[in-house]
Amino acid sequence: MSLIKVLAERWRDCDTPFLVYGDRELRFSEIGDNTAVDLSEVREGDVVALVGDFEPDSISALLRLIDLQTMIVPLTRETEKDHEYFFDTAGVDVVIRDGQVHRRHHDSAPHPLVQQLRDLGHAGLVLFSTGTTGRPKGILHDMTQFLRRFDTPRPTLRTLNFLLFDHIGGINTLLHTIFNRGVVISPQDRSVSGILEACRRHSVEVLPTTPTFLRMMLISGMIPESIPEQLKVITYGTERMDQPTLSALCELLPDVDFRQTFGMSELGILRVKSESRDSLFMRIGGEGVESRIVDGVLKIRSSSRMVGYLNAESPFDEEGWYDTKDVVEVRDDFIKVTGRVSDVINVGGLKFMPSEIEREALAFPGVAQAKATGRSNPITGQHVELLVEAQTGADIDLKALKAMLNERLQPHMQPRRIQLGTVGVGHRFKKS
Repeated sequence: MSLIKVLAERWRDCDTPFLVYGDRELRFSEIGDNTAVDLSEVREGDVVALVGDFEPDSISALLRLIDLQTMIVPLTRETEKDHEYFFDTAGVDVVIRDGQVHRRHHDSAPHPLVQQLRDLGHAGLVLFSTGTTGRPKGILHDMTQFLRRFDTPRPTLRTLNFLLFDHIGGINTLLHTIFNRGVVISPQDRSVSGILEACRRHSVEVLPTTPTFLRMMLISGMIPESIPEQLKVITYGTERMDQPTLSALCELLPDVDFRQTFGMSELGILRVKSESRDSLFMRIGGEGVESRIVDGVLKIRSSSRMVGYLNAESPFDEEGWYDTKDVVEVRDDFIKVTGRVSDVINVGGLKFMPSEIEREALAFPGVAQAKATGRSNPITGQHVELLVEAQTGADIDLKALKAMLNERLQPHMQPRRIQLGTVGVGHRFKKS
């Protein structure tokens, strides 16, 4: 039975809307029966780039492309400058943009991993890493395997799909909601004011977001006044959260449950249990998931892992373990991510994480964002430089900030240079 028919059966006796998009409330039948995008020219096994968002036509096309057993590459307009690179890497045969279907001619042979899924008669999902180190990696998942995590019914609440159409977290939220007869609210404005207004207007109960966006929300001055009483849960993931931000949010919003999430495109979304709403320590598990710590670095083995990279060697060892490159602190059976292996700063042989400096900087009045970086130094190997961004209307005394950091930090961790500027934020609302 096709996926759309399976889902239609699940929704058969349910008259509540599945999707809220703008001023429209759509039942699942309106999504499942939507044929606005003409897929008659798409062939089974094609690699299809679908440029869209969580709106009716894109969601319908996504589900129909799964039923056609194609390899789907979900993309957004925000990454348009990289689309040709994505098309070439994935070997895209068809591009769907603004409801129009265009066949793309290329001479490259299908990637062996793509051919492997074609031979199995399985649909595929291609996601791209954010490319913070080198060009983005093309990550291929077996869609049949990917969908198995939704076989077990789970509770669902009215959820705002904040994460984007090209993000594994956004796709996961959509599928979790659709399989469990929930309601997903698709925002058309992802500014702080736009998101909070959508939460209020549509009685959102769950807001999945990023630490960077939560920091933006905190310094906007819009909370707690603009947080609707229906909002029960805020989840955060995709990058490391800082304790000052989490503590401040928990104090301002005592009735909201804050939950950390953990996942990556290579492994899928893993099940996480936070130690408490105001703690960054968590326990990672779930069906088919194992974890271990080697030299302070987290490694994971998961049955929901990707098939492989389309433009890089496999990152899994002979036993199937994946090195997350996340440096963690262990307490009992909980872990806390403190940074990435590539982030480690080494000053005169003394190693530490940028997060230790950033945490102290964020405690200084008027600091909105902070980013510490290790720079080459001919004498000590590296030294620390710090970029801070001021809150709107704030005037930061850099001499006073430096004096505070010198008082709180060990000598080798003290920034040699502090600059006032803008900490970059990518299209996925992560620090860049």
